[in-house]
Amino acid sequence: MGIFDGMMGNASEADTKEVEKELNELLSPAENVEHAYKLIRDLMVFTNKRLILVDKQGVTGKKIEYHSIPYKSITHFAVETAGTFDLEAELMIWISGSSEPVQKTFNKQLNIYKVQSVLADYVSE
Repeated sequence: MGIFDGMMGNASEADTKEVEKELNELLSPAENVEHAYKLIRDLMVFTNKRLILVDKQGVTGKKIEYHSIPYKSITHFAVETAGTFDLEAELMIWISGSSEPVQKTFNKQLNIYKVQSVLADYVSE
């Protein structure tokens, strides 16, 4: 991910093996990281069991908040693709019991359709 993308808050694909090592203590024994996207220091992780949002806080990023969202809690989602002059695409996920969606921004190089397809596979199970 380029420094410009990081400053703009855009997400890009992350190495699933590295993310799995980082989240080793958080994952259940039968859980695998299948897709991951990095947003500066934060992560959006799709496992075979749930969606995990990793929010690294503070200057050092040592304080970390983990949001675990079971796929069955996702009521609906939407994507907004990047336009000709728009450099970013957005994914919005609505969770049961919450009126505001979780929003993640992706750079134009990342295939937002792939991210949407991954989410659709998990939500439809």
